[in-house]
Amino acid sequence: MDVTFQNLQKSFDGRKVLDIEQGLIKSGSRTAIIGPNGAGKSTLLRIIAGLEQADSGALSYGDSATFPRMDITMVFQKPYLISTTVEKNIAYPMKLRGYDPAVIERRTNELMEELNLTGLRKQKAWKLSGGETQKAALARALSFQPKLLLLDEPTANIDPSTTAEIEKMLLSIGAAKDDTTTTRSAKEGSPKAGAPKDMKESGASKNKQTSGQKEMPDAGQKGAQGAGQGTTIVLITHNLAQAKRVCDEVMMLHEGKLVEAGPCEKILLDPQMQETRRFVEGELLI
Repeated sequence: MDVTFQNLQKSFDGRKVLDIEQGLIKSGSRTAIIGPNGAGKSTLLRIIAGLEQADSGALSYGDSATFPRMDITMVFQKPYLISTTVEKNIAYPMKLRGYDPAVIERRTNELMEELNLTGLRKQKAWKLSGGETQKAALARALSFQPKLLLLDEPTANIDPSTTAEIEKMLLSIGAAKDDTTTTRSAKEGSPKAGAPKDMKESGASKNKQTSGQKEMPDAGQKGAQGAGQGTTIVLITHNLAQAKRVCDEVMMLHEGKLVEAGPCEKILLDPQMQETRRFVEGELLI
């Protein structure tokens, strides 16, 4: 989903930490938010996540100003897992949303396999290493195929091998989008002109509504196409190399303002604004 914001302002103890006239996170993009410490990156992400309220301004998700509580999730730099096993942590969001038990088991198995967590299925969350915890948190976040995934420096404190696994998963989400859209359109088709609206529903959909349990869209697909179709990713990172590897869009923040935004290659290789250029070149912005 698109995320748009206008005249977004936020202050803490009388100090303005965010002051953005307008911004757009494109639907289906992998957008990196970069900038020095204190630029307002985490504040912006928390406002988008509904964890903070802006003092003023407008924030829209798709065509609605309503917060999409069931379609959005966030993974913190130090994620919190519930006090149970890895598999139950991953399954938890799907249980909350009423998915069919068979779908939950299949989806959980897929994500554990993709993130190399299968051997830790019965491991208690508090016994995991930092990298294992981060992977379990990402698997849990992706379990219900959110429309918007927010990540606050998810690889800041973990080893290169685990970082590579997480980046591979994020890239696989993007790789699946075009194919998924085509597949769904072909499957769904469109009702004939003049047909009643309820003809759009398949028999499976009607049975699903009757049982009260949800099916995962394309849940049986494995690999990249099972990861998170149609998911927009917003990633805070201080690692510019990671932004280049993973993201296709970049937003540069400095002193609470959105300095520059656009395609990753353009912003990181040929920035137009002085602040962005200095930051990309490794200067300290104070």
